[in-house]
Amino acid sequence: MAITNLLASSNPVKLDAFSYFSSLSGKQNHYLTCRLTQTTRRVQTSCCNHETSLKAVTSLEMHEADTRRNCDGVGILRFLKAKSYLVTGATGFLAKALIEKLLRASPEIGKIFLLMRSKDQESANKRPYDEIISSDLFKLLKQTHGSSYEAFMKSKLIPGIGDIGEDNLGIESEIAEMISEETDVIINCCGRTTFDDRYDSAINVNALGPAYVTGKKEGIVLETPLCIGENITSDLNIDSELKLASEAVRKFRGSEETKKLKELGFERAQHYGWENTYTFTKAMGESIIHSKRGDLPVVIIRPSIIESSYNEPSPGWIQGIRMVDPIIIAYGKGLISGFCADSTSLMDITPVDMVANAAIAVMAKHGSGGVQELKVYNVTSSSHSNPLRFGELMDLSYQHLRNSPLGETVIDLAPMKFHSSLECFSSSVYNDIRKQERDSHISTLSKKGNRRLDYFVSLARIYKPYMFFQARFDDTNTTTLIQEMSMEERKMFEFDARGIDWEHYIVNVHIPGLKRQLFQGRSS
Repeated sequence: MAITNLLASSNPVKLDAFSYFSSLSGKQNHYLTCRLTQTTRRVQTSCCNHETSLKAVTSLEMHEADTRRNCDGVGILRFLKAKSYLVTGATGFLAKALIEKLLRASPEIGKIFLLMRSKDQESANKRPYDEIISSDLFKLLKQTHGSSYEAFMKSKLIPGIGDIGEDNLGIESEIAEMISEETDVIINCCGRTTFDDRYDSAINVNALGPAYVTGKKEGIVLETPLCIGENITSDLNIDSELKLASEAVRKFRGSEETKKLKELGFERAQHYGWENTYTFTKAMGESIIHSKRGDLPVVIIRPSIIESSYNEPSPGWIQGIRMVDPIIIAYGKGLISGFCADSTSLMDITPVDMVANAAIAVMAKHGSGGVQELKVYNVTSSSHSNPLRFGELMDLSYQHLRNSPLGETVIDLAPMKFHSSLECFSSSVYNDIRKQERDSHISTLSKKGNRRLDYFVSLARIYKPYMFFQARFDDTNTTTLIQEMSMEERKMFEFDARGIDWEHYIVNVHIPGLKRQLFQGRSS
């Protein structure tokens, strides 16, 4: 669900519904758009100074001979040095991981301008300290810089007020001009990731940037940009959809407004062959970039479901309760005994540190300019030789949670059951809640029980397309990039999903990290 694009840039320009920076100063900048995908997902990159032959090599075709690498590699550290960045959505999960790795790997980088939605500059100045500088994510940087840590961070992180949904990113013209003069790479990590979002809100933000989405597809999903008339139906007119959403806002006033706009988004997505509002509006964003980029070099990075870190800066770091996590938590607490899913469906999970590393590597490969192309990188795990299936994920969760419960109460946890229909799942949840309300002498559920039933059925309905997901993502470009990296680069910027030990990751890394996040939320 997250994406990254790269456009040569400088002074802000408004192009139809898409805001970006175009180069007027002669200094080449790059526009990276990074979308967090929960069932899809995406993140960042840059534009290159040399062409390489990209052979169609899948992970199943990799041999020992493919371990040979150019001793000079991609030149990641050389590229990062002294570069400055503009980052949107900087306090989000992926953006924070990316900022941390940039500062740790290359302390000699320039400034990182942070685009933030704030009521005033004073609030904007406070947010980096509260949400970034004081975060546990940056503990290695704290150890490295010691007493000068805060001074170092404040010298690098420059907050500014803006809004990706507005013209010129909502930045005042004088500040925008200053930022554009100094910025080399723009990384857009903003996005509305709610699957059943209001249509007007989702199209306003998500149509401004690409997305890692598949629609109702099976088989291999290629590393090719989404384009109307090619892999998006030719009768989709984005201008008409923008107008439709705008008219709906005027029409649906009052208490029913949000409900009606959510229904409209789902309706339009289904009409054009997409599962939900999120993936549909993300696809629009990618098609807009494809049609409006002109001869600017663009790179799109599509990470899959982004979960806790595998190694860096510490194993299991996570922010928030993410896509698969509500299911694991509810199961671990004994609130549900099963889920509406196919146990063989692919859980395309990628640790956040691998996504950040891939973004940086692609940024370096394509960041020197010269190639006027659009390149796509799928940063996923389903295409590799060790894909994780939903049944395996829940078996591993069971393995951990039966011995180390989520709470103080010991639950007689049983292996998860898998239901093939919403009706069967709804009946199962109803029975689970009735058992939990065993002291009740009435035949119907309590108000709390009914709210819980509605929540889990709604969750299953929204997640259903991904709980029966069997498509695989082509990763030829990503695999080729790994081959081009030097041994040192591969150690420092690891993102080869073939090296993930799923049992270790789920049992020893992810669920312990999820517990820390859960307990931290209780205490705050």
